[in-house]
Amino acid sequence: MAVPPEFTLLDISGKFIINKSLSDTDKMDQILSLQGVGWLKRKAIGAATVTLNVKHYKNDDGKECIDIDQTLTGGIPGTREERILDNTERAKEDSLFGAVIAKSRRVVIADIEESNAFLADDWVPAAVEQGLIQAIASSDTPKSGTTWRGNQTWGVEEVQGEKRYARHVYFVGPKEEITPPPLLDIDITIKGRHFVAPIESTFIRRTRFLTSPWLFCILVVGYVIGLSFLTRAQWFLIPSESFITCTSTYWLANGGCGLDGSDCAPFDNSSFEFRCPAQCQSVTLANPRSVGDERPVFVPLIVGGGDANRTYRADSFICAAAIQAGIISNSKGGCATLVQTGNFTNYLPFTQNGLTSVGFPTVFPSSYHFDPTTSLKHCEDIRDPVLAFNVIATCILFLLLRPKPIVLYWCMICIGYWHIFFWSQPRSSPPPISDGFGDFLPTLFIAYGLWRCAIRFTWPVFQKAPIESAIWFLATFWTGVLANVTLDKIPIDRLIASDLRKRAGAISSLIIIILVVLVAVLNQARIMRKTGWIFFYAKWYIFGGLIVLILALLPGFQIRLHHYIIGIILLPVTAFPTRPSLIYQGFLLGLFLQGDAGYSLDSILQTLDELRRDDIFGSTIPTFVTNSTNWNTTRALAEQFVFWEELSGDWDGFSVLVDDVERYVGTATNLSMAAFAAGVPHFIRIAFTSTSQPGDYTMPAIIWPNGTWQEPEPGST
Repeated sequence: MAVPPEFTLLDISGKFIINKSLSDTDKMDQILSLQGVGWLKRKAIGAATVTLNVKHYKNDDGKECIDIDQTLTGGIPGTREERILDNTERAKEDSLFGAVIAKSRRVVIADIEESNAFLADDWVPAAVEQGLIQAIASSDTPKSGTTWRGNQTWGVEEVQGEKRYARHVYFVGPKEEITPPPLLDIDITIKGRHFVAPIESTFIRRTRFLTSPWLFCILVVGYVIGLSFLTRAQWFLIPSESFITCTSTYWLANGGCGLDGSDCAPFDNSSFEFRCPAQCQSVTLANPRSVGDERPVFVPLIVGGGDANRTYRADSFICAAAIQAGIISNSKGGCATLVQTGNFTNYLPFTQNGLTSVGFPTVFPSSYHFDPTTSLKHCEDIRDPVLAFNVIATCILFLLLRPKPIVLYWCMICIGYWHIFFWSQPRSSPPPISDGFGDFLPTLFIAYGLWRCAIRFTWPVFQKAPIESAIWFLATFWTGVLANVTLDKIPIDRLIASDLRKRAGAISSLIIIILVVLVAVLNQARIMRKTGWIFFYAKWYIFGGLIVLILALLPGFQIRLHHYIIGIILLPVTAFPTRPSLIYQGFLLGLFLQGDAGYSLDSILQTLDELRRDDIFGSTIPTFVTNSTNWNTTRALAEQFVFWEELSGDWDGFSVLVDDVERYVGTATNLSMAAFAAGVPHFIRIAFTSTSQPGDYTMPAIIWPNGTWQEPEPGST
């Protein structure tokens, strides 16, 4: 406020009313936020008139003292400051800021740090001559749970032609200033030449008119309407029964189709119009699948297709087969007609369109080929155009509309979640909307927790650097959101020991990932140590680690770190206003949403059966009695019998697969080959059954067309 002519810094006693029209209230709100002041209190302070009652005197020791009582509108008492200008640190419990450590002194301009020139500039000569008052306060981090440092100088300066009592505040967060200088505001000196290019500041000034809340609301409504039409075009313009997934087939593994495949009938004289989603080429078998004597794994299951009619075995992934045959594209999916052709012999392997099928040199009762004509319309998967639409929308939010950080955050959560659910990783075709909304509310609760413990300490710092924050955050955010695509080449499916052992390169890839994460964590730990947070975080992570250790020891369960859990675990250590923290937050937030929206909030504890998928059970397997020694190669196939050992243990029967089709279920210990065609190989696998449910099958024994018997290899299928 304006001061009378006789006012000096040697005695600042009096009553002062803060003039908010001349103060940077937006920055003060950010400072209060970083000091741990709640939203409601900040808004009350922002709306109230603040009056300072100052008493300036010397105590009995001759030291200068300043007591300040704050009152808000209506006489509501605020905080009380008791300062002794002897440059001695004193701890106190502040009613607004919690535990703080403060010191004060009278200071001459020369003693103010050069890096804090703002504290020394613009004072009237008399104030400089008398000596400014410097007040420094910092958080007592172990007690307050916040990290900040405020450096103030008090004096008299001329504002709008009047001398006013003023305070200059230089606030420092965990590592940088409340508003770190944008990288794109170039101000450098090279060989004595000074270059200035305020790119970011100029961009902010030229686009300020676009930050209107009304424009933001209008564009949000337009975005929702536009996205609704795109969703309708993707999922709701053709019959829902025409949609199939990337792993849809006409035949199930092992004995899944029942005796003689009766549960998967009809085998021929039937057609089906279908629509495939995009990106089915990357959907592969997670476990080995027996196809005759071959065991494809980590590839799409495609059997045959090498003949002139492009005939595929019925257990081939329909969409992958259609891509290989050139009927649809991998990037856009598409529609076609599948025609079942029944019994077929000698499925030929071939390679086309980046996919290689396996062969099957014998008879199979169900097969199909494709007819490119279809009555279905709106067949192209438009996920790529929608991705471009959403990326542009997020860029507009960061660069042009620039809403408050909390509003921007919720926009990113909603855009990321629904993009994954409807477009990049739908749970089924079409997506189950009820499931999406069922998981959305818990997602919002978790997202709010992530905002409170991490995001809110970083995003407000970069409000004055929209271009820079868009580059750092959006690039990694969309990398995390599209993790099913961007991380597809990493040979790791699930972070469980059994999966890591199966796939070549998984262990080395995991080691590299751990090293990258370790470097990032060590960098964050360095920041924590400098700011006094290291023990706070260490305490909570050790506590969490002990809980995980206890869970891991529960019998019958296995720890599984899902995508969303990794994001939740690591995001809290990014709660610092640094550029690396912003980069980490983008990727981890995207990873959290990808795991949640794409796969739901699965439990961190899962049973072995839940993790097994279509892998073997690990059960005992029967033993063939027939072998190359007692097999009579001179007999015709119709006269041959295959024998195996009697039942053992708690099993009550056998299941016999011949050429990957269940041909016998019962208690007998032999099978006649009279019903099977001569002149082609036959692949025989046997499993024990319990209440008609088969355990693991043996590896295939093979009867070759020349009449020879080949022993099964060790292992199960």
